[in-house]
Amino acid sequence: MTSAEGVALTRESRSVLIGIADPQLAKRFLAALQRSVEPGAVFIAGTLPHLFEQLKSSSSRVVVFAGDLAEGLPLTEILQEILEVVPLVVLAPQERQTEIATLVAAGNIDFVAQVGDFLPLAASLVERRWRLSEGMEAAVRFPLGEVSPDVAEIFRHEINNPLTGILGNAELVLAHEDRMSVTDIQRLRTIVGLAVRLRETIRRVSHMLQTQPHPLKS
Repeated sequence: MTSAEGVALTRESRSVLIGIADPQLAKRFLAALQRSVEPGAVFIAGTLPHLFEQLKSSSSRVVVFAGDLAEGLPLTEILQEILEVVPLVVLAPQERQTEIATLVAAGNIDFVAQVGDFLPLAASLVERRWRLSEGMEAAVRFPLGEVSPDVAEIFRHEINNPLTGILGNAELVLAHEDRMSVTDIQRLRTIVGLAVRLRETIRRVSHMLQTQPHPLKS
């Protein structure tokens, strides 16, 4: 499936981007998701370039990524790039779990082995990611009458920019991981994972402050 398919929007917080190369598997997963819960907007990408294109243009709160979409490219690098924007539910053969174990441990990826009747589990994990997203948004809602409209800009520059520096430097150190112990590598990857997670929180808070009606705005 090479084009995005829009499904009736119910709630922005329940939007999902499905990246699966096998069109039959994509349809089966969508059916399992609809049996489990009523989704919001659903977008389906059948190639890796189309997935990243949709990631930029859609408001997806979670990405379902099947390993067949990697097209032989390093899976960890692809997932790290997606994690800069949104959490993931990964569908892949059992043997690939070890490959992305450090990313899973960081907390923003759920791994589902493609063994047996795995689609209901994947659908329930997507729902869990939606609930986490909704809970986080509820926790960070501000009394807008008391918050300046410039707060979103402050979040973006004063917090997100230093965070980008932390991520960049950690990744530069990881480029020399052949000189490091396994423990040190694990700790650095945890830092990267947590920083990505914090950056996503900042992005969502900033977006909320920009898009919600504010009494101080004309």
